[in-house]
Amino acid sequence: MTRPAGALALVAAVAGALVAVVLGFLTFGAQATVAPDGVPVAVAGPPEIAQRIAAHGGGQLAWTVATPAEARQLLEDKKVYGVLELAPGPAVTVVTSGAVNPAGTQVAQQALTGAATALAGPPKQEVLHPVGLAGRVAPLAASALAWIGALVAGLALTQLAKRTGRTLGAGARLLQVTGAGVLITAVVAGFFALWDSTLPLTAGVLGLVFLAATAFAALQAGLLRLLGLRAMAVLAPLYLVAPAVAGQVPELLNPAYRALLWSWTPFRFSTEGLRSLLQGAPDAPDVTTALWVLGVLLAAGLVVTLWPARSARQEAEPHLADGVVEVGVH
Repeated sequence: MTRPAGALALVAAVAGALVAVVLGFLTFGAQATVAPDGVPVAVAGPPEIAQRIAAHGGGQLAWTVATPAEARQLLEDKKVYGVLELAPGPAVTVVTSGAVNPAGTQVAQQALTGAATALAGPPKQEVLHPVGLAGRVAPLAASALAWIGALVAGLALTQLAKRTGRTLGAGARLLQVTGAGVLITAVVAGFFALWDSTLPLTAGVLGLVFLAATAFAALQAGLLRLLGLRAMAVLAPLYLVAPAVAGQVPELLNPAYRALLWSWTPFRFSTEGLRSLLQGAPDAPDVTTALWVLGVLLAAGLVVTLWPARSARQEAEPHLADGVVEVGVH
């Protein structure tokens, strides 16, 4: 039965509205609702003064009172975004780190500078692991490029197999995953060298980029194998999560975005782990976390991608553009 043109127009309008809702939620909504809530900072100095400062932080800051050595270690471990050091006498120093997410660092620096100015005038600024503009952008850019590059590679293989009528075996799928990982790593390394020649292209940095690219490629290849082009409805919008959510710290996000998006997005693990490696902080806890999370994603993706099909027909079915299996009459 043929549907009236008016019904088709209504369906198209609803589809457009749903896309707008998804885009608004994943991009502009996260940015429009940014507000500091419990941003972790530390204060080090005479206990009576430090306690008095910590008591006036309000809901925007979450203070930790510590010794100077303890406070700097908290900053190295990325458990705080900045340190207010109260030296004997009038000297006050605001300490931040280039290895910490720049969004959190900016909020912490502004708040700590304001507190220090009210206490003893403009403070001295000290930055651990100094970072330039390229260094702040590179970790998130690498994660986003790894995701979209791997996604295009997986989609291209799926479409080429469909057009040529070929069945993809485990060898072809594994070659696509590893090939995408190698080539995307080379692309990212080239951009790093172009953007800032001082960015370290060490084995650790390149290894994490390769792990992220192959993990993303394996995960995407597995979903494309299971769902065909329908997987794009999930994989493509996730690309928008990278700049909108993964580039933020949880204390700046609306609780809904923090729970529904930031808590699980793989971009944040690769981004923060790579940030630590680029800025000379390989012992930061988020490097180990990134290795574990990306390693699990890679293993799970490879299992789904390389699991033997029960029949050649089942292997070919997901490549149909509409996900419907054609049934011939014999």
